[in-house]
Amino acid sequence: MSADGQGRNHWFDDEAGPVVRPYAMTRGRTTSAAQHRLDLIAVVVTEPHAGDPEADASLSPEHVDIVGLCREAPQSVAELAAELDLPVGVVRVLVGDLVDEDLVHVNRPVPPAELPDENILRDVISGLRAL
Repeated sequence: MSADGQGRNHWFDDEAGPVVRPYAMTRGRTTSAAQHRLDLIAVVVTEPHAGDPEADASLSPEHVDIVGLCREAPQSVAELAAELDLPVGVVRVLVGDLVDEDLVHVNRPVPPAELPDENILRDVISGLRAL
């Protein structure tokens, strides 16, 4: 009889379900070529020409899920991680793979240093009102 007292040998907690290590989903990789551009608020969009990702045998189910979610509506990296219940690091690697395969592209937010100064915008509005 096993430790659970029922004659079964569980390698996982019944409530948690089976455990798949994150490195198994990324084939042991912790980075991808496109990962340096993928912060939490980077928005992932499915390419219009992307066909059916399920037809590509080289893509994992997680890759297919990402393409499907981003086809419905653009998703941030953080939203994808939450929706798929995956660590952000795993999602970054998977999205990097999809960028390399030209199935998705990433829109990065404008860095705060490149945004116009609030005082300049106020001056423009004041000038427009004066006209």
